[in-house]
Amino acid sequence: MRADRVYAYGAAAGLLCDLLLGDPRRGHPVAAFGRAAGAVERVLWRDHRGWGALHTAVCAGGAVTLGALAARVVRASPAASVALTGAAAWAVVGGTSLAREARAIGQALDAGDVETARARLPHLCGRDPQSLDADGIARAVVESVAENTSDAVVGALVWGGVAGVPGLLGFRAVNTLDAMVGHRSARHRRYGWASARLDDLAGWPGARLTAVLAAVAGDDPRGAVRAWRADARKHPSPNAGPVEASFAGALGVRLGGTLSYGGRVEHRPVLNGAAGRAVVVHDIERAARLSRRVGLLALGVTVAARTVAARTVAARLDSKVRLKGRTS
Repeated sequence: MRADRVYAYGAAAGLLCDLLLGDPRRGHPVAAFGRAAGAVERVLWRDHRGWGALHTAVCAGGAVTLGALAARVVRASPAASVALTGAAAWAVVGGTSLAREARAIGQALDAGDVETARARLPHLCGRDPQSLDADGIARAVVESVAENTSDAVVGALVWGGVAGVPGLLGFRAVNTLDAMVGHRSARHRRYGWASARLDDLAGWPGARLTAVLAAVAGDDPRGAVRAWRADARKHPSPNAGPVEASFAGALGVRLGGTLSYGGRVEHRPVLNGAAGRAVVVHDIERAARLSRRVGLLALGVTVAARTVAARTVAARLDSKVRLKGRTS
């Protein structure tokens, strides 16, 4: 079976498992990777960029190598190759759990239970929930759904389309390392630099595809494109900016503004401020539905792109063989 078909069937199976089952409840591979990366950090940590780069290379490189070895072992069996790709996709894609957490917070807010919503918010993002009222929590949820649609779904599918199982595992490893050490704490300002920069690079194509698909699948395609073009560059993150701006325009809401992380206050630019309204609770459900549509479209786009690439390569090889036969 051709590699593009293996990816198509496997990625579709992985997304179906995520849709029906959510994340694996026990022995989650991402959690296991996090524990291993933490152990490596305890051995390597120095307040130095070079040691942090080594940490990134060991952990991310290990994930890619493991994926490549596993794919090679099952290469002779199409069924096993599809199963491995499906298992990897299920392990690294988290769209259903993302929507489930967002909806749980939305239900608590709908019921007027702001304290429960505050208690659940850390499951979704790193904001300080005690500083937020109901509308502030709703805005934080919508922003997290937008950003994590790229990080937890589309980015993984993009790299899976490029490199199969190693791409799926490698992207999730890089994204997990960024969450662990890529933030600007005193301990990780230098040590986490390499992980943060690598995550920016790895997330670049998925973020742009997410922004495009949000515009296509949202309620206001023109508004999404307008907000993306006008406001994305104002965001401090090169990847979250396009995604959040496009979601804001697609949903017709304003995102950004004052945020609080662990007692540190940030004043971020407002996205879609000229055309959008303030986020309200029912926008959480709208964002979750948009996220699901974007994820399904991303599967179609990455499968189609891999198929076209495979056929193009096969056609070129066939052309070279024919040319060589004529000249020999």
